[in-house]
Amino acid sequence: MPRDTLDVVSDETLLVLYANGDPAAARALTTRLAPRVLGYATRLLTDRAEAEDVTQEAMLRLWKMAPQWRAGEAQISTWLYRVATNLCTDQKRARRRRPAIALDDAPEVAAQSGSAVSSLMQADRMTALHRALDQLPDRQRQAVVLRHIEGLANPEIAQIMDLGIEAVESLTARGKRALTAILAGRKADLGYDDDADEREAV
Repeated sequence: MPRDTLDVVSDETLLVLYANGDPAAARALTTRLAPRVLGYATRLLTDRAEAEDVTQEAMLRLWKMAPQWRAGEAQISTWLYRVATNLCTDQKRARRRRPAIALDDAPEVAAQSGSAVSSLMQADRMTALHRALDQLPDRQRQAVVLRHIEGLANPEIAQIMDLGIEAVESLTARGKRALTAILAGRKADLGYDDDADEREAV
């Protein structure tokens, strides 16, 4: 199937094509889904290398189960988020059994006209958000990231986390309140001028 056609077909169709021996379908599905899984895993783990390992393992599991995929049971992206969630939980458990690794400092930004200060401030905000997320209980962090960063709806999050919708809503609300409290003490040094700015960070 031509590449431009693969770009517009559904995830499920691509997986079926891959299971039937079409490697181009696998490449198209990887290009579409792997960056989302990587971003999600990075936010849960705050460690890029670990997140890359999780992404690779999640995609490998997708390819292994492709021949057994049953259409209509779940969205492929939902299935992948669930696998990535479980892998991240396993990774964090393994991390607790070895010395903790501190977050890297915010990346240096090359000096350039008037954008350098704002770029550094944005890097500081992202670092602060990642550190704040890392202070949340695992399930709260997962719910907050899926809802407010990945932009998923509560029913899909419920499938990913194997919870009822009300439980997802409760976890998300508690996690957001906790994040707001954690970040509140850093409002001035992170350059938030008003409450609207502060809400954008969460």
